[in-house]
Amino acid sequence: MTTFRGNYLTGKCLIAMPNMQDERFANTLIYICSHSKDGAMGFVVNKKIKEFSFADLANQLPINTLRPIEQIDLHQGGPLEKVRGFVLHSTDYVKEDTIVINDMMAISSSIDIITDIAFGTGPKDNLVALGYASWGPQQLENEIINNTWLVANTSPELVFRTKDEEKWQKAIESLGVDLDRLSYLSGNA
Repeated sequence: MTTFRGNYLTGKCLIAMPNMQDERFANTLIYICSHSKDGAMGFVVNKKIKEFSFADLANQLPINTLRPIEQIDLHQGGPLEKVRGFVLHSTDYVKEDTIVINDMMAISSSIDIITDIAFGTGPKDNLVALGYASWGPQQLENEIINNTWLVANTSPELVFRTKDEEKWQKAIESLGVDLDRLSYLSGNA
């Protein structure tokens, strides 16, 4: 088990600014799992995959299910390694390969967690993502300075229990920001 501590944006959410030019990230909310001087990594948590289901995923893996699998949404975690699966989840489920992000959130990527979710023995809260988002050294910091992202605190309520189509707006509201009064220009004083 690995623990990330003391990294500024680890455990925070990025809220795409309304003027986001990159369609892959327009109106996205990204949970940051890791942020250090070497870069950052996170998952889009509010964009569902419509053409592929959790049952499809389970059927492609060596999971022997005797009963129908409960409908679980898959999310577009980001543009990198779109076929690689990750599970962002609550810390009530911690195995050897689990990376604990903070007291509330962890990440796992083994077939064991997918199997446990399929059989109803996985973490209480979970979000299954295919792919991830990543930034090189200072790239994310520069994007924030250039008004590409807003940074917000997060909660399991926002990430796991808010409807995907409401997450972006709820995150903005948590900042107390009025989008009509927000400047999309950046500059130096």
